[in-house]
Amino acid sequence: MIIILFRLLILIALVIIVYTAYEYVRSPLRKLERAKKIKSFYYLDDPDNVKKNLMMTYKGMVFEGEKYIGATEQSFDVVSISVQVKDPQDLQGLERNDLYFLEKELLIRYPQAEIDWKYPINELLTAIKN
Repeated sequence: MIIILFRLLILIALVIIVYTAYEYVRSPLRKLERAKKIKSFYYLDDPDNVKKNLMMTYKGMVFEGEKYIGATEQSFDVVSISVQVKDPQDLQGLERNDLYFLEKELLIRYPQAEIDWKYPINELLTAIKN
């Protein structure tokens, strides 16, 4: 009887280990960190939850956006996204085309939204316009 119980406990432990490994591989935050490390684009968002901020990484920079809901002509939708960079020290090498790419990616997902870039990115945009 004790041997059967011991085998059952080992089986349960193996199931827990496999499940934990599976959840680790599927973790969106791990994918975001991996994309940051290899300097590729990754977009992390829950489109059904407006209260949850979106995150994206591009060229090793991590951006966080706050979504704001409002009324459009047809329905209530995300009308404003305020984007800021997690670590301003990472902005070295950011170019105008990079910002256009990020805006395009945001507008693909939220076509009604107005993108508001926070400091220090807005300084780059005002320098571009002048």
